[in-house]
Amino acid sequence: MHIQHEVFIDAIHTKKKLRIRFYSEEDDRYIERVCAPMDYAVGKRIHDGIPRYWVWDFDSDKARHTLPLRAERIEWMNDVGEVFDPASFVSWRPNWVIARNWGQYS
Repeated sequence: MHIQHEVFIDAIHTKKKLRIRFYSEEDDRYIERVCAPMDYAVGKRIHDGIPRYWVWDFDSDKARHTLPLRAERIEWMNDVGEVFDPASFVSWRPNWVIARNWGQYS
């Protein structure tokens, strides 16, 4: 678990965007992204048993905007003071691990 785990959980409940600085293997450097926190859970397609911080990357330049971030790769995360709307990215029937009140997107 990351030292700022509670920041992440609070952002889920308050629907606040986070700026996250993390190490990107693809870029081989630290990068920052503005993201919506989605869940903290083990991945269904990643079979190593390690829970990840699942976020929706608003800054992504690729078709896939979901990022699974391991705690040790995250340097920090900060509330950017903007609210996100789950309807803008949740297009599947969610089965979140972290309970939340997102209406039909819960």
